[in-house]
Amino acid sequence: MFNTQAAQAFRSCTGALSSRTLARTSVNVAGRRAALAMRSRHYSDKAQSSDESKKPEENSEEQEKDEVEVSPETTLLHKLKAEETKVADCMSRLRYLQADFLNLQRNAAREKEQARDFAISRFAGDLLETVDVLSLALKSVPKSALTPPSESSDATAEKTPATHLRELYEGVEATHRLLLHTLFKHHVKPFDPTGEAFDPNKHEALYQAPIPGKEPGTVLECQKVGYTIKDRVLRAAQVGVVQDTSS
Repeated sequence: MFNTQAAQAFRSCTGALSSRTLARTSVNVAGRRAALAMRSRHYSDKAQSSDESKKPEENSEEQEKDEVEVSPETTLLHKLKAEETKVADCMSRLRYLQADFLNLQRNAAREKEQARDFAISRFAGDLLETVDVLSLALKSVPKSALTPPSESSDATAEKTPATHLRELYEGVEATHRLLLHTLFKHHVKPFDPTGEAFDPNKHEALYQAPIPGKEPGTVLECQKVGYTIKDRVLRAAQVGVVQDTSS
């Protein structure tokens, strides 16, 4: 009887162990299957994401290939536009150079004309001293000494000093007139500013004097006439100016 009870207890223990073992193995198998399923899903997701990531790269590569593969007409148009840009640049530079050349020609012609007109400025300025000396010589002879001789005088008689003086005066006057005429042909002209308003650009004030009845700042007397050549002042006139006595 004891043996029978021992055998039943052994059987019950082995049945419990076998059921536990089967349960554990079933759990392990289920866990492994779940892990495999998760791994397969993970791999499939990675593969799908890699496929999706590859698609835009392939699309971009295709677009780049499309952009790189340009038609010959487009290439020729690009070259034509580049050449047109170069031609426009060259034309604009050519216009600037042409304008500069025309300005240079005008300036050279104006400078040449001015050099021709004012080339004798220094020479004419030196001659003005001679004109002044002749003018002073003419002013030094009184008008009374220039009266012609009477008609009753003998033509064969010896010339008097007055006659010599008169002839000398006439020669100096002719020389003075001829010299002024020569200067006038070269656009050198005298001017006497007596009675005009004082202009420091054209007049040189030697003195000032208060003169009643005269407007202050006007030229009272011209001691040495001025000269101009063309539109320039060759020599300023030396004058006396009416002084302002109001202050």
